[in-house]
Amino acid sequence: MLERLNQALDHLEASLDGEVDMAEVARIAAVSEYHFRRLFSALAGMPLPVYVRRRRMTLAGAEVLAGELTLLDVAVRYGYGSAEAFARAFRSLHGIGPGEARRTGAVLTAQPRMSFRVVVEGSTAMRYRIVEKAAFRIVGRKARVPLVRDGVNAAAEAHVESLDERTVVRMKELAHREPAGQEPAGILSAAVYLTGGREEGADADYWIGVVTGPGAAVEELDTLDVPAGTWAVFDNHGPYPSALQELWRNVFTQWFPSNLYTTRPGPELLLTRPVETGAETDSQLWIPVERDGTGAGI
Repeated sequence: MLERLNQALDHLEASLDGEVDMAEVARIAAVSEYHFRRLFSALAGMPLPVYVRRRRMTLAGAEVLAGELTLLDVAVRYGYGSAEAFARAFRSLHGIGPGEARRTGAVLTAQPRMSFRVVVEGSTAMRYRIVEKAAFRIVGRKARVPLVRDGVNAAAEAHVESLDERTVVRMKELAHREPAGQEPAGILSAAVYLTGGREEGADADYWIGVVTGPGAAVEELDTLDVPAGTWAVFDNHGPYPSALQELWRNVFTQWFPSNLYTTRPGPELLLTRPVETGAETDSQLWIPVERDGTGAGI
């Protein structure tokens, strides 16, 4: 799959001075456009549109300093219909307008071209299973939080600490009503990424709640309906939260590229026993998936 991803990036690179057809880029990678965008942001740490804009402005910066084309010609070449729009995009990367950069020979910022390569990792086996799950509902409390790749997520912790005892008791009562064997069982967290990206700071609706049947309704709590589908379930043990963050990265950078599954829309569920930062704990991560069907995963 890495070869296909790099072929897709080659095509993207060749299209920077014109219209980038993201559907075609994803087709070359042999995945859906939705999955390609999510996989790219998880691997690269930035959204795909941000990378495209930075690469264009890197190439445009060289054109501006070369002085062979007018600024308007450079703007049009890289997809901007007006000098004003081009100047805003140029300044967002370089911190200076194109006209001033040309006059002063300013020092500019470059976004290097990305490629994906194999790194010898994966010495620790990843324990997972595939689960087909009927439609269900998450009942609990939600808050808007940013994604934090390393360390403690202060916004998520604040949301957990804001839950009063009555709310926690009510969620536990709902969980106890569910049939034996319901998975995942107990109070859990769920993240719904609003942009589909996995870059640092990406906004998510962060839930603390329990899984119930699709008809459960509690007036004083928030509800999230989740349709039937397939889930990849990963078991994890290690220090909190670093082991979980490492697992999450490994799922997107190692497991998906080597398996016949892609992500699909839906919340990511996490069942873990709360502990002090750095203490060991058992956790379970649920990722919504679907069969790739292209054979690209292996």
